[in-house]
Amino acid sequence: MATIAHRLPGNAPGDLFVDESCIACDTCRRIAPGLYGGGEDDTAFVLRQPSSASEVRRALMALVACPVAAIGSLGRRGAEVGAAARAFPDELEYAPGVYECGYAARSSFGAASWLLLRAGGNVLVDSPRFSPVLVDRLRAMGGVRFHFLSHKDDVADHARFQEALGCERVLHARDLSLDTRNVERPIEGEEPVELAEGLLVVPVPGHTRGSAVLLDGAGHLFTGDHLFGDEEGRLDASRAYCWYDFGEQTRSMERLLDHPFRFVFPGHGRPWRARSREEARRELEALIRRMRGEC
Repeated sequence: MATIAHRLPGNAPGDLFVDESCIACDTCRRIAPGLYGGGEDDTAFVLRQPSSASEVRRALMALVACPVAAIGSLGRRGAEVGAAARAFPDELEYAPGVYECGYAARSSFGAASWLLLRAGGNVLVDSPRFSPVLVDRLRAMGGVRFHFLSHKDDVADHARFQEALGCERVLHARDLSLDTRNVERPIEGEEPVELAEGLLVVPVPGHTRGSAVLLDGAGHLFTGDHLFGDEEGRLDASRAYCWYDFGEQTRSMERLLDHPFRFVFPGHGRPWRARSREEARRELEALIRRMRGEC
């Protein structure tokens, strides 16, 4: 629980605050932009106190989602926090059918997880922190058929979700560990694998040996830590946080040109979208040139 004694000095005066347990995961800024401040790699703080009911809701959703409970309130907000807890999964206005799950896990350093609603069975992408409230919401939305794990870093409470929802977990065999050795669908090799009609797993080794992305027919690309949007609105990839081989990650990015997309939903970094798949391809080509050191 956040404590007022450890409140960060940059917080705006008022009810909500962030304390020094913040791990700079960017979750609160992604969920409630404009209310929480700092750069995407900086410790967060309350930039300004919410001034409307909708802003209070977003601010408290960030409180619920925080992986280390670094956001606190001086007031009695039990009912409002309960409503914020039930607001996840939260549908994105610009991508109907795609939901942010909130409930970030400390073990994944606050990585985002996503829910994709599909007629052939819903897909949970990477693992949120386990919560009975979230499980009840997932059941009410039709359950989960596949639990796609993009790489070994963001698996969090995958086993508890499988036990609760009976979903089929999908992870590349190169990223299997003692914790994930019993996944129902290990992916082999580097060729794309069709999970279901209009649902493709594309191995993209680089960030880890077994990194993979998930692409649906609508151009939604779920990328783990392979590809993300940055604060400047560009597509980006991280050399500093590459745990296997950045050259291999660059080659994987080149192969991704064969798979048209329009939206990017990462684990870390910012979601990103283009006006067309052609624009997304141009942006990906520009990123590849930067990764090669050509510009």
